[in-house]
Amino acid sequence: MADFSWILKMAFRDFRKNFSRLLLFVSSMVVGIAALVAISSFGENLRNDIDRQSKELVGADLVLDKSSPIGVQPTDSIALQVANEVNFASMVAFPATGESRLTQVRALEGQFPFYGILKTIPEEAEFTFRQGGRKALVEKILMAQFNAVVGDSIKVGELTFVIEGQLEKAPGQTGITATVAPAVYIPMEYVEATGLIQYGSRLKYQRYYKFQEEVNPDELIKEFEAAWEDEKIDADTVDESRRRTGRSFDNLSNFLSLVAFIALLLGCVGVASAVNVFVKEKLPSVAVLRCLGVSAWTAMKIYLVQILIMGLAGSLVGAFFGSILQFVLPAVFEDFLPVKVNVDVSWSSVGFGVLTGLLVSVLFALLPLLKIRKVSPMATLRPEEGEIKLTKDVIRWMVIGGILLFVFGFSFALLRGWKEALGFTGFVVFAFLILWAVALGIMLLIRKFLPISLRYTIRQSLANLYRPNNQTIALIATIGLGTAMISTLFFVQNQLLDEAKFADKEDQPNMLLFDIQTHQVTSVVEKVKSKGLPVLQEVPIVTMGLESINGLTKKANEELPEEERRSRWLYNREFRVTYRDSLISSERLVKGELRKVVNPGDSVFISMDQGYAMRSGIEIGDEIIFNVQGRPIKTFVGSFRDVKFNQVSTNFLVLFPDNVLNNAPKFHVVITKTKNDRQAADVQSEIVREFPNVSVLNLGVIVETLEEILGKISFVIQFMALFSIITGILVLISSLIISKYQRMRESILLRTLGADSGTVSIINTLEYFFLGSLASLSGILLSLLATFLLSEFVFELPFRGAYKEALIVYIAITMLTVVLGWLNGRKIIKMAPMEILRGN
Repeated sequence: MADFSWILKMAFRDFRKNFSRLLLFVSSMVVGIAALVAISSFGENLRNDIDRQSKELVGADLVLDKSSPIGVQPTDSIALQVANEVNFASMVAFPATGESRLTQVRALEGQFPFYGILKTIPEEAEFTFRQGGRKALVEKILMAQFNAVVGDSIKVGELTFVIEGQLEKAPGQTGITATVAPAVYIPMEYVEATGLIQYGSRLKYQRYYKFQEEVNPDELIKEFEAAWEDEKIDADTVDESRRRTGRSFDNLSNFLSLVAFIALLLGCVGVASAVNVFVKEKLPSVAVLRCLGVSAWTAMKIYLVQILIMGLAGSLVGAFFGSILQFVLPAVFEDFLPVKVNVDVSWSSVGFGVLTGLLVSVLFALLPLLKIRKVSPMATLRPEEGEIKLTKDVIRWMVIGGILLFVFGFSFALLRGWKEALGFTGFVVFAFLILWAVALGIMLLIRKFLPISLRYTIRQSLANLYRPNNQTIALIATIGLGTAMISTLFFVQNQLLDEAKFADKEDQPNMLLFDIQTHQVTSVVEKVKSKGLPVLQEVPIVTMGLESINGLTKKANEELPEEERRSRWLYNREFRVTYRDSLISSERLVKGELRKVVNPGDSVFISMDQGYAMRSGIEIGDEIIFNVQGRPIKTFVGSFRDVKFNQVSTNFLVLFPDNVLNNAPKFHVVITKTKNDRQAADVQSEIVREFPNVSVLNLGVIVETLEEILGKISFVIQFMALFSIITGILVLISSLIISKYQRMRESILLRTLGADSGTVSIINTLEYFFLGSLASLSGILLSLLATFLLSEFVFELPFRGAYKEALIVYIAITMLTVVLGWLNGRKIIKMAPMEILRGN
């Protein structure tokens, strides 16, 4: 106990001289802790609000969903209230301007939603649009796009409706879903009269129920599950929706926590670097203590106590700022959230952040701190005495193992899978190793090959990168990884947008006309050609279901052991297929061959997308029976195709040969290319006016929508990446201040030898320029590698780099380093050598 009180006394005595410098050790981890606590608190509040507002998410206790009309159900008679909806994608037009757009039309019957409201402007529009007359609610994003106001008209199919209100919010809706598919609500009584309910129209019928409190919807699903599966009815309850939504946003929260954790790890690298410099300066003091009889372990404990205290202080400060920061997050993630988040301080998240910060700061500080235990009394005369390399230090390797184990454990807790956790840990280790190797390599090259012929100021500034107390490794590791995150975001975003801008490419179509009925095909094609546009493809599409695979029906499949059972979705899904005897440009035959049907009795060999077949366990030669409007068709898998679904074309999972489905009920798609947006708008308006049931997809509008969505996503990612950049800047500032005294001694020597303040200033500026350049370039190169791997193995796109954005990042990081370095050293440069020596 006496020994511990002496250690505390010595630790606090040393604080008086080194408090400000020790504060810098942990300042770099404050941002990481703040991000971690903010995200954790936000995630907990979001989960609580999803639980509280779960009924408002669905708007009903039970929802039945089917692609054809839902008949009388046993649940109808026990419900307090029932509402019906038919929704489908269709063109709507604004008569005032003649412009049109593809939207989600939702025809309502009843008082849905039973929980929550359709939030409208004016408020009463939610009720008045149902009270007779052709009235509609129109999504606010759609109103803004066409400068429409309440009271204007909107045409849906054959009918024109008055815009009764602007729709602000609907159950389960987010800003992203509104951007992708803006909704138009109309009363159910008019849906038939629109002329949009035809064969081939892709309709979704939904029935909403409200029950008495004692009725358990999940028990009802169990009771009627078999009957509903036979009718291909999907059922969804509040509890299931809450679980599904909770899982989705748990994944988002966990991803953001990992990003915050990376910022914390960057800060901890800064801690390790700062403690390393601190330890080097303390080695003479430790040697003196050793001469006075203090053991090396006891001496180390003095500085370990200081690190523990400062680590705790940094964690508490970070947790405090994190609790404040979480009040900003609901606004940042507003477009992604289906509920309103109420922000409260989460004490469990605060405790988690403080413990995490304390643990990692100690782990990272121990790496350099353990050097103290090898200091001997002889080090007072021989400073190199007791130096031990990392490769020979077993305990320090154990600490490294502890760090890796902690990173793996933390990621495993968030990702809930050892493969994912291993992948994340591997990425962190790989990134740090690459940046560490780059820093060491540069230092080695400069040390060995620095030309003597270089100008003195350049040679001196380069030499500073490997001299004692340099921060080269720490800065390249932290700023480099932060830069890599930002650059990868720019590169990937640029890659996706460039690929998406198919509407500008000469050889790519930019307009799709679909839901064309068989009797309309000739007229639509003639209309397209009359506008001087080419008909690039005219494709028939037949809708069908799957009845059996190798004799295994859906019912027989359900009776198999779970490990042998095929996915239920395989039997439940609706297949849309086409027929032809040749491949198109977006397809490549990889196995088997296309076989034609010449005579009526020939076997039917289909071709499947290889990826889908592999996921479904389907092999060449399998017998598959499809059900086409009640008629079974026996087929065999004859080939696999590699289908490029990211190309603008009519791509299908299943391809039939010609002469099999020619007489089956079907609808058609026509693909063309317009010269510009004006022509596209004119053609779209004329087609919609003459054929109201036909939907027109202008790919230029899709690109704009995609850009808007990517813009929202990239803002969120940039917001999170900002934590890494701020951490890197804090590490930079603390590193510069820590090495200030080393630079002070060098400046004195240079000034004593006759160098003027201008020369010293140039040397320092060039040193920081080289540091900033190396750190930012290392990060950019790492991001190029990451983007290449993502392009090759995830997006399957040709690699393209956003070099303009990378140049901006490089200039910004480099200039920031130069400015901070200059501000840090300007006072020393202006002072006379004797003034500095007397001050010391």
